[in-house]
Amino acid sequence: MLKLLGSMSFYTDRLYYLSSPSFLAFVGQADPEAFATLRSKLPPEVDPQFILGPAGPPRRFILVCRSSAGDALSSIAQSQGIHLAAAPALSGTVAEETRRLELRRTEILGRRAAIRERLAAIARDWYPTVAAIDEALEIENRKSEILTRLGASRAAFALEAWVPVRDTARLRSVLEAATDGRVHFYPVPTNEEPPTLMSNPRGVRRFEFFVRFYSLPQATEWDPTLVFAIVFPIFFGFMLGDWGYGLVILLISIWMVRGFPGAQHLPKFGRNFVKRIMGPKGMQQLAWALLPGCALAIALGLYLDEFFGFAVLHTLIGYNTPVVLKSSTGSSVGRLLLLAGYIGLAMVTLGFLFGALKEYLHHHRRGVVAKVGGILFAWGVAFFGLAVIHHATSTSSDPLLVLWYAFLGVGLAMLLGGEGLQMGMMGLIEVVSHILSYTRLVGILLASVILAFVINTIATGLITGGTIVGIVAALVILVIGQSFNVILGVFEPGIQGARLIFVEYFSKFYSGNGKQFRPFGAPRTHTLSSLDKNGAILQAPKV
Repeated sequence: MLKLLGSMSFYTDRLYYLSSPSFLAFVGQADPEAFATLRSKLPPEVDPQFILGPAGPPRRFILVCRSSAGDALSSIAQSQGIHLAAAPALSGTVAEETRRLELRRTEILGRRAAIRERLAAIARDWYPTVAAIDEALEIENRKSEILTRLGASRAAFALEAWVPVRDTARLRSVLEAATDGRVHFYPVPTNEEPPTLMSNPRGVRRFEFFVRFYSLPQATEWDPTLVFAIVFPIFFGFMLGDWGYGLVILLISIWMVRGFPGAQHLPKFGRNFVKRIMGPKGMQQLAWALLPGCALAIALGLYLDEFFGFAVLHTLIGYNTPVVLKSSTGSSVGRLLLLAGYIGLAMVTLGFLFGALKEYLHHHRRGVVAKVGGILFAWGVAFFGLAVIHHATSTSSDPLLVLWYAFLGVGLAMLLGGEGLQMGMMGLIEVVSHILSYTRLVGILLASVILAFVINTIATGLITGGTIVGIVAALVILVIGQSFNVILGVFEPGIQGARLIFVEYFSKFYSGNGKQFRPFGAPRTHTLSSLDKNGAILQAPKV
């Protein structure tokens, strides 16, 4: 109401004059063109009267017209995008009613503050007890729900459930102890797809977030989390390759892992922008995954002597980098590209190997043939390509070419035979493109280095000019430019590193779309179970 009164501050008479059963009164706001259209389209018989506010867009006004104008007015306002609100049913002037409402709002805010203080006092005394009772009742309610799922007779009942194999013996002993041995426990043969229970070591478990983000694995296929946990930090560190950027991202990751202390002091725009990307728990999982990648980036940056694009170690201690990225010969970049190609060949081979094992365990012989053919063709095309680059295209200059020709031919035949002509040809193209795709590891590394080099060159040129304006501009360029490069250093290596695994690696063996295993039970925060893991009754703890 206060906002509405503020929009009609130009009206100086009493608001009581706008209330009548014989006419309608609206407060409106519109662009000048839309307002002119409204005035021209309202029929004269409804006797429209306008009280205009200050000139200038948007045009504020009060419209009074006969009650019969309701339908026509609504149609015109909707077509022209005009906002109309009914005039407030108040009696005083705008200034008087505004003061009254502000006093009322202050009173309400005071009452709400008092209520919050009372609730806080009640919560301090009763929240632990009430929360514990609520949790205990919720657990008992879940237990009672299981009764509706039982197949029961007067003397017995039956229950069917999924159980991890490693827990079968313990479950049997718990049931026998609870029923004095009057239980029959046996596996049920089924062709139904079992739910997936991901079980990884504690450190590797941090990377399950990325696999779940892509798709939960099926229970009958390989869990790729371990390989992801090893390869993703290597890719991230390789593409970042700067110990300055790595140190900044490492500190930010540690801050996120510790729960964002002091985040309330950050600008609201920045906090809202981050929340749109990912929730707090997701950000923490991402931070855990970036920690080893940042450590590798720092190590590689020290090796390459890259600190925000500056050769700090060379300047301070005369350290000469073994690999100079800015070499005019380009030989260093060539070696890095060759290394990226070998990494791509290894990842594609590993993906095909897991795919072949999966097809074998599922008794798909043609699938095994196709996956093994993919491995042979990948090695054949990779080393044949290297031979072409080194102009060794004859068997006399490179005797191993006979082996690579054999790999190419046999792999081609096995791919086409296992997948068919159309899918086999697509598989051939994918093998080549997926290996070459790993060269983006070097591309993103060079992009970061070159961008830092450009920023530093511009800033250094301004500083050497010696003017105050130039020095200030250089500092602004350094801060904004390097901050932008840090942001790119998180997103580009992170996104591209995950993409190389999701697309070029997962596509060889991974199906996903698994059903999550949800064991019967409930999380306990305020209560303790009266039973141990073997079903024995625990002694109540002393309070």
